[in-house]
Amino acid sequence: MSIAESRTAGSIPFLDALGVLRAAAEETRLRILALLTDGELSVSDLTDILGQSQPRISRHLKLLVEAGLVERHREGAWAFFRLSEARAGLADPLLSGLDRSTPPLSEDRARLDAVRTQRAETAQTFFARLAPKWDELRSLHVPEATVEAAVLDALGERPLGSLIDLGTGTGKMLGLLAPRAARATGLDSSHAMLSVARANLERQGLSRVDLRQGDIHAPPFARASFDLVVVHQVLHYLDDPARALRGAARLVAPGGRLLVVDFAPHDLEFLRTSQAHRRLGFSADQVSHWLAEAGLATVAISDLVPREAGQLTVTLWLAQEAGHQQTGLGRDAEPLQRAVA
Repeated sequence: MSIAESRTAGSIPFLDALGVLRAAAEETRLRILALLTDGELSVSDLTDILGQSQPRISRHLKLLVEAGLVERHREGAWAFFRLSEARAGLADPLLSGLDRSTPPLSEDRARLDAVRTQRAETAQTFFARLAPKWDELRSLHVPEATVEAAVLDALGERPLGSLIDLGTGTGKMLGLLAPRAARATGLDSSHAMLSVARANLERQGLSRVDLRQGDIHAPPFARASFDLVVVHQVLHYLDDPARALRGAARLVAPGGRLLVVDFAPHDLEFLRTSQAHRRLGFSADQVSHWLAEAGLATVAISDLVPREAGQLTVTLWLAQEAGHQQTGLGRDAEPLQRAVA
Protein backbone atom coordinates (compact mmCIF):
# COMPACT_ATOMS: atom_id res chain seq x y z
CA MET A 1 0.00 0.00 0.00
CA SER A 2 1.33 3.45 -0.92
CA ILE A 3 1.63 6.32 1.57
CA ALA A 4 -1.32 8.07 -0.07
CA GLU A 5 -3.42 4.91 0.16
CA SER A 6 -2.42 4.42 3.80
CA ARG A 7 -3.51 7.93 4.67
CA THR A 8 -6.80 7.42 2.87
CA ALA A 9 -7.36 4.26 4.89
CA GLY A 10 -6.78 6.19 8.13
CA SER A 11 -3.37 4.65 8.93
CA ILE A 12 0.07 6.29 9.00
CA PRO A 13 3.30 4.65 7.76
CA PHE A 14 5.75 3.74 10.52
CA LEU A 15 8.44 6.27 9.59
CA ASP A 16 5.88 9.05 9.32
CA ALA A 17 4.51 8.18 12.75
CA LEU A 18 8.01 8.12 14.20
CA GLY A 19 8.71 11.58 12.79
CA VAL A 20 5.46 12.92 14.26
CA LEU A 21 6.23 11.53 17.72
CA ARG A 22 9.76 12.91 17.68
CA ALA A 23 8.50 16.35 16.71
CA ALA A 24 5.97 16.38 19.55
CA ALA A 25 8.39 15.00 22.17
CA GLU A 26 9.72 18.38 23.33
CA GLU A 27 8.21 20.64 26.00
CA THR A 28 7.68 23.82 24.00
CA ARG A 29 6.42 21.99 20.92
CA LEU A 30 3.93 19.98 22.96
CA ARG A 31 2.71 23.21 24.59
CA ILE A 32 2.31 24.75 21.13
CA LEU A 33 0.27 21.78 19.96
CA ALA A 34 -1.94 22.01 23.04
CA LEU A 35 -2.56 25.70 22.38
CA LEU A 36 -3.42 25.06 18.72
CA THR A 37 -6.20 22.67 19.70
CA ASP A 38 -8.14 25.85 20.56
CA GLY A 39 -7.62 27.42 17.13
CA GLU A 40 -5.04 29.05 14.91
CA LEU A 41 -2.39 31.38 16.32
CA SER A 42 0.33 33.61 14.93
CA VAL A 43 4.01 33.59 15.85
CA SER A 44 3.40 36.81 17.76
CA ASP A 45 0.57 35.19 19.72
CA LEU A 46 2.74 32.22 20.67
CA THR A 47 5.66 34.47 21.60
CA ASP A 48 3.43 36.40 24.01
CA ILE A 49 1.87 33.29 25.48
CA LEU A 50 5.01 31.20 25.92
CA GLY A 51 7.37 34.06 26.80
CA GLN A 52 10.01 32.91 24.33
CA SER A 53 11.82 34.71 21.53
CA GLN A 54 10.41 34.91 18.02
CA PRO A 55 13.33 32.96 16.45
CA ARG A 56 12.92 30.13 18.94
CA ILE A 57 9.14 29.89 18.44
CA SER A 58 9.64 30.01 14.67
CA ARG A 59 12.15 27.16 14.88
CA HIS A 60 9.73 24.98 16.84
CA LEU A 61 6.94 25.76 14.40
CA LYS A 62 9.18 24.89 11.45
CA LEU A 63 9.82 21.44 12.92
CA LEU A 64 6.12 20.89 13.58
CA VAL A 65 5.25 21.92 10.04
CA GLU A 66 7.91 19.63 8.59
CA ALA A 67 6.50 16.73 10.63
CA GLY A 68 3.03 17.43 9.22
CA LEU A 69 1.54 18.19 12.64
CA VAL A 70 0.94 21.88 11.93
CA GLU A 71 -0.13 23.82 8.83
CA ARG A 72 1.03 27.33 8.03
CA HIS A 73 -0.75 29.96 5.96
CA ARG A 74 -0.01 33.61 5.27
CA GLU A 75 -2.31 36.54 5.90
CA GLY A 76 -0.55 39.57 4.42
CA ALA A 77 2.64 40.09 6.43
CA TRP A 78 1.37 37.69 9.10
CA ALA A 79 1.63 33.90 9.30
CA PHE A 80 -0.92 31.79 11.14
CA PHE A 81 -0.55 28.19 12.29
CA ARG A 82 -3.15 25.51 12.96
CA LEU A 83 -3.23 21.78 13.64
CA SER A 84 -3.01 19.65 10.53
CA GLU A 85 -6.04 17.52 9.70
CA ALA A 86 -3.73 15.06 7.96
CA ARG A 87 -2.18 14.05 11.31
CA ALA A 88 -5.31 14.33 13.43
CA GLY A 89 -5.62 10.56 13.81
CA LEU A 90 -2.26 10.36 15.54
CA ALA A 91 -2.16 13.67 17.40
CA ASP A 92 -5.75 13.94 18.69
CA PRO A 93 -5.58 11.08 21.24
CA LEU A 94 -2.38 12.52 22.69
CA LEU A 95 -3.62 16.10 22.90
CA SER A 96 -7.11 15.24 24.14
CA GLY A 97 -5.58 13.26 26.99
CA LEU A 98 -3.46 16.13 28.33
CA ASP A 99 -4.39 17.56 31.72
CA ARG A 100 -4.98 21.28 31.07
CA SER A 101 -5.73 22.12 34.72
CA THR A 102 -2.10 22.15 35.93
CA PRO A 103 1.01 24.13 34.88
CA PRO A 104 2.37 24.77 32.39
CA LEU A 105 -0.77 24.18 30.30
CA SER A 106 -3.10 25.98 32.71
CA GLU A 107 -0.83 29.04 32.64
CA ASP A 108 -0.61 28.89 28.83
CA ARG A 109 -4.40 28.80 28.62
CA ALA A 110 -4.73 31.85 30.89
CA ARG A 111 -2.31 33.81 28.69
CA LEU A 112 -4.16 32.59 25.57
CA ASP A 113 -7.39 34.01 27.01
CA ALA A 114 -5.60 37.34 27.58
CA VAL A 115 -4.32 37.38 23.98
CA ARG A 116 -7.82 36.68 22.68
CA THR A 117 -9.28 39.43 24.83
CA GLN A 118 -6.79 41.91 23.40
CA ARG A 119 -7.52 40.65 19.89
CA ALA A 120 -11.25 41.13 20.42
CA GLU A 121 -10.75 44.67 21.73
CA THR A 122 -8.60 45.60 18.72
CA ALA A 123 -11.16 44.12 16.32
CA GLN A 124 -13.99 45.94 18.07
CA THR A 125 -12.16 49.26 17.75
CA PHE A 126 -11.75 48.69 14.02
CA PHE A 127 -15.35 47.63 13.56
CA ALA A 128 -16.64 50.61 15.54
CA ARG A 129 -15.24 52.90 12.86
CA LEU A 130 -17.19 51.03 10.18
CA ALA A 131 -20.39 50.50 12.15
CA PRO A 132 -22.18 53.73 11.14
CA LYS A 133 -21.90 52.86 7.44
CA TRP A 134 -22.97 49.27 8.04
CA ASP A 135 -25.91 50.38 10.16
CA GLU A 136 -26.99 52.65 7.30
CA LEU A 137 -26.91 49.76 4.83
CA ARG A 138 -28.73 47.36 7.17
CA SER A 139 -31.52 49.89 7.55
CA LEU A 140 -32.16 49.72 3.80
CA HIS A 141 -33.22 46.07 3.59
CA VAL A 142 -35.07 43.39 5.52
CA PRO A 143 -33.64 42.49 8.95
CA GLU A 144 -30.54 40.31 9.03
CA ALA A 145 -32.47 37.69 10.97
CA THR A 146 -34.84 37.39 8.02
CA VAL A 147 -31.92 36.92 5.62
CA GLU A 148 -30.33 34.30 7.88
CA ALA A 149 -33.60 32.41 8.17
CA ALA A 150 -33.91 32.43 4.37
CA VAL A 151 -30.36 31.08 4.04
CA LEU A 152 -31.12 28.21 6.41
CA ASP A 153 -34.39 27.51 4.63
CA ALA A 154 -32.66 27.43 1.22
CA LEU A 155 -30.06 24.96 2.44
CA GLY A 156 -32.58 22.74 4.20
CA GLU A 157 -31.67 19.81 6.43
CA ARG A 158 -29.04 18.36 4.13
CA PRO A 159 -25.59 18.06 5.81
CA LEU A 160 -23.31 20.93 4.80
CA GLY A 161 -20.08 18.93 4.71
CA SER A 162 -17.11 21.18 3.92
CA LEU A 163 -18.02 24.87 3.74
CA ILE A 164 -16.26 27.98 2.45
CA ASP A 165 -17.52 31.55 2.79
CA LEU A 166 -15.93 33.75 0.12
CA GLY A 167 -15.55 37.38 1.14
CA THR A 168 -16.42 36.43 4.70
CA GLY A 169 -16.06 39.96 6.12
CA THR A 170 -16.97 39.84 9.81
CA GLY A 171 -17.69 36.10 9.63
CA LYS A 172 -21.48 36.44 9.84
CA MET A 173 -22.25 33.48 7.56
CA LEU A 174 -19.58 31.35 9.20
CA GLY A 175 -21.13 32.02 12.59
CA LEU A 176 -24.48 30.87 11.20
CA LEU A 177 -23.35 27.82 9.22
CA ALA A 178 -20.06 26.56 10.68
CA PRO A 179 -21.76 24.72 13.58
CA ARG A 180 -23.53 22.55 10.96
CA ALA A 181 -20.42 21.95 8.81
CA ALA A 182 -17.80 19.23 9.10
CA ARG A 183 -15.16 21.76 8.05
CA ALA A 184 -15.50 25.54 7.69
CA THR A 185 -13.24 28.06 5.94
CA GLY A 186 -13.52 31.81 5.41
CA LEU A 187 -11.68 33.82 2.76
CA ASP A 188 -11.28 37.61 2.66
CA SER A 189 -8.79 40.00 1.09
CA SER A 190 -8.63 42.22 4.18
CA HIS A 191 -6.45 41.29 7.14
CA ALA A 192 -8.39 43.79 9.28
CA MET A 193 -11.73 42.15 8.44
CA LEU A 194 -10.29 38.71 9.13
CA SER A 195 -9.23 39.98 12.56
CA VAL A 196 -12.84 41.01 13.20
CA ALA A 197 -14.11 37.63 11.94
CA ARG A 198 -11.59 35.76 14.09
CA ALA A 199 -12.67 37.63 17.22
CA ASN A 200 -16.37 37.17 16.44
CA LEU A 201 -16.02 33.44 15.83
CA GLU A 202 -13.92 32.91 18.94
CA ARG A 203 -16.63 34.70 20.93
CA GLN A 204 -19.09 32.09 19.59
CA GLY A 205 -16.77 29.24 20.51
CA LEU A 206 -15.92 28.54 16.84
CA SER A 207 -12.14 28.75 17.15
CA ARG A 208 -11.43 25.88 14.74
CA VAL A 209 -12.72 27.72 11.66
CA ASP A 210 -9.97 28.20 9.08
CA LEU A 211 -9.62 31.86 8.05
CA ARG A 212 -7.50 32.73 5.02
CA GLN A 213 -6.48 35.93 3.28
CA GLY A 214 -6.84 35.82 -0.49
CA ASP A 215 -8.44 37.09 -3.67
CA ILE A 216 -12.05 36.04 -4.22
CA HIS A 217 -11.40 36.09 -7.98
CA ALA A 218 -8.69 33.43 -7.60
CA PRO A 219 -9.33 31.56 -4.32
CA PRO A 220 -6.21 29.61 -3.26
CA PHE A 221 -7.88 26.23 -2.93
CA ALA A 222 -7.97 23.05 -4.97
CA ARG A 223 -10.70 22.50 -7.54
CA ALA A 224 -13.85 20.75 -6.25
CA SER A 225 -12.77 20.98 -2.60
CA PHE A 226 -15.98 22.22 -0.89
CA ASP A 227 -19.51 20.85 -0.59
CA LEU A 228 -20.98 24.31 -0.02
CA VAL A 229 -19.64 27.62 -1.31
CA VAL A 230 -21.25 30.83 -0.02
CA VAL A 231 -20.93 34.28 -1.62
CA HIS A 232 -22.88 36.56 0.73
CA GLN A 233 -23.27 40.29 -0.05
CA VAL A 234 -19.99 40.43 -1.95
CA LEU A 235 -20.75 40.71 -5.67
CA HIS A 236 -21.92 44.33 -5.55
CA TYR A 237 -18.45 45.40 -4.38
CA LEU A 238 -16.67 43.80 -7.35
CA ASP A 239 -15.70 45.12 -10.78
CA ASP A 240 -16.03 41.64 -12.28
CA PRO A 241 -18.65 39.60 -10.39
CA ALA A 242 -18.90 37.04 -13.21
CA ARG A 243 -15.22 36.19 -12.75
CA ALA A 244 -15.73 35.83 -9.01
CA LEU A 245 -18.57 33.37 -9.60
CA ARG A 246 -16.40 31.35 -11.98
CA GLY A 247 -13.77 31.12 -9.24
CA ALA A 248 -16.43 30.13 -6.72
CA ALA A 249 -17.91 27.49 -9.02
CA ARG A 250 -14.46 25.93 -9.49
CA LEU A 251 -14.46 25.10 -5.76
CA VAL A 252 -17.79 23.23 -5.79
CA ALA A 253 -17.35 19.48 -5.30
CA PRO A 254 -19.41 16.99 -7.34
CA GLY A 255 -22.96 17.25 -6.05
CA GLY A 256 -22.02 20.33 -4.06
CA ARG A 257 -23.85 23.65 -3.93
CA LEU A 258 -23.18 27.36 -4.37
CA LEU A 259 -25.30 29.92 -2.51
CA VAL A 260 -25.25 33.57 -3.62
CA VAL A 261 -26.90 36.33 -1.58
CA ASP A 262 -27.01 39.87 -2.93
CA PHE A 263 -29.27 42.78 -3.83
CA ALA A 264 -31.81 42.85 -6.62
CA PRO A 265 -31.45 45.80 -9.06
CA HIS A 266 -32.05 49.20 -7.43
CA ASP A 267 -31.40 52.89 -8.09
CA LEU A 268 -29.78 54.03 -4.82
CA GLU A 269 -26.82 55.75 -6.46
CA PHE A 270 -25.51 57.16 -3.18
CA LEU A 271 -24.35 53.65 -2.23
CA ARG A 272 -21.56 53.97 -4.80
CA THR A 273 -19.93 56.74 -2.78
CA SER A 274 -21.09 56.10 0.78
CA GLN A 275 -20.65 52.29 0.71
CA ALA A 276 -18.22 51.73 -2.20
CA HIS A 277 -20.76 49.65 -4.13
CA ARG A 278 -19.59 48.99 -7.68
CA ARG A 279 -22.86 47.47 -8.90
CA LEU A 280 -26.42 48.49 -8.03
CA GLY A 281 -27.80 45.00 -7.62
CA PHE A 282 -28.34 42.08 -9.98
CA SER A 283 -31.32 40.60 -11.75
CA ALA A 284 -32.25 36.99 -11.18
CA ASP A 285 -31.50 36.13 -14.81
CA GLN A 286 -28.13 37.89 -14.76
CA VAL A 287 -26.73 35.87 -11.86
CA SER A 288 -28.31 32.65 -13.16
CA HIS A 289 -26.64 33.28 -16.52
CA TRP A 290 -23.25 33.76 -14.89
CA LEU A 291 -23.75 30.59 -12.88
CA ALA A 292 -24.65 28.67 -16.04
CA GLU A 293 -21.51 29.96 -17.75
CA ALA A 294 -19.56 28.62 -14.76
CA GLY A 295 -21.12 25.17 -15.19
CA LEU A 296 -23.78 25.40 -12.48
CA ALA A 297 -27.56 25.17 -12.72
CA THR A 298 -29.69 27.53 -10.64
CA VAL A 299 -32.17 25.41 -8.71
CA ALA A 300 -33.80 27.97 -6.42
CA ILE A 301 -34.25 31.75 -6.30
CA SER A 302 -35.80 33.60 -3.40
CA ASP A 303 -36.59 37.33 -3.10
CA LEU A 304 -36.81 38.99 0.30
CA VAL A 305 -38.92 42.04 -0.45
CA PRO A 306 -38.96 44.80 2.21
CA ARG A 307 -42.25 46.14 3.47
CA GLU A 308 -41.23 49.79 3.17
CA ALA A 309 -40.94 51.61 -0.16
CA GLY A 310 -37.45 52.65 -1.22
CA GLN A 311 -35.71 49.75 0.53
CA LEU A 312 -33.63 47.05 -1.11
CA THR A 313 -34.74 43.56 -2.09
CA VAL A 314 -32.33 40.80 -1.10
CA THR A 315 -32.16 37.84 -3.50
CA LEU A 316 -30.82 34.34 -2.85
CA TRP A 317 -29.64 32.06 -5.66
CA LEU A 318 -28.94 28.38 -4.96
CA ALA A 319 -27.04 26.47 -7.65
CA GLN A 320 -25.53 23.05 -8.17
CA GLU A 321 -23.54 21.29 -10.85
CA ALA A 322 -25.62 20.90 -13.99
CA GLY A 323 -25.45 17.10 -13.72
CA HIS A 324 -26.68 17.07 -10.11
CA GLN A 325 -29.28 19.81 -10.04
CA GLN A 326 -32.11 17.55 -8.89
CA THR A 327 -30.33 16.10 -5.89
CA GLY A 328 -32.25 17.15 -2.76
CA LEU A 329 -31.63 20.86 -2.55
CA GLY A 330 -33.21 22.69 0.32
CA ARG A 331 -36.59 21.22 1.19
CA ASP A 332 -37.54 20.44 -2.39
CA ALA A 333 -35.84 18.67 -5.27
CA GLU A 334 -37.49 20.62 -8.04
CA PRO A 335 -35.15 22.01 -10.74
CA LEU A 336 -36.17 25.62 -10.02
CA GLN A 337 -38.33 27.26 -7.41
CA ARG A 338 -38.99 30.99 -7.15
CA ALA A 339 -40.16 32.25 -3.77
CA VAL A 340 -40.98 35.78 -2.71
CA ALA A 341 -40.95 36.62 1.00
